[in-house]
Amino acid sequence: MRRTYNGSCHCGKVRFEVTADIDHVRVCDCSICRKRGALNFRVEEADLSLTTPLEELSSYQWGTRTAKDYFCPTCGILPFRRPRHTTAAELGGGIKPFTGWAINVRCLDDVDIFSLPQKIIHGSKL
Repeated sequence: MRRTYNGSCHCGKVRFEVTADIDHVRVCDCSICRKRGALNFRVEEADLSLTTPLEELSSYQWGTRTAKDYFCPTCGILPFRRPRHTTAAELGGGIKPFTGWAINVRCLDDVDIFSLPQKIIHGSKL
């Protein structure tokens, strides 16, 4: 069931709302996701509402520089990110481009993360 969740970083400097039906979390095995421990859920652009402007967050990019991770400059928590662009091989395999956000479900209030099914993403193989 779709509902609106409040989210924030640890210190509260970064605040946002997301409207979604969170029925699973994505767990990626790439080096940064493995070390970060984020539990992501993808939402469309219009489903994320920022209370804190993006300009007040720090960002990190690597590799193809098409993904963009946003994190709090004070406490370092990553509440959301822009996933990388879909590769030509993925497009050729029928995967549709995604232009929304990946929300770190660990940063949302009132979500039982332990009850959500996990979808394993093999980012280490991309």
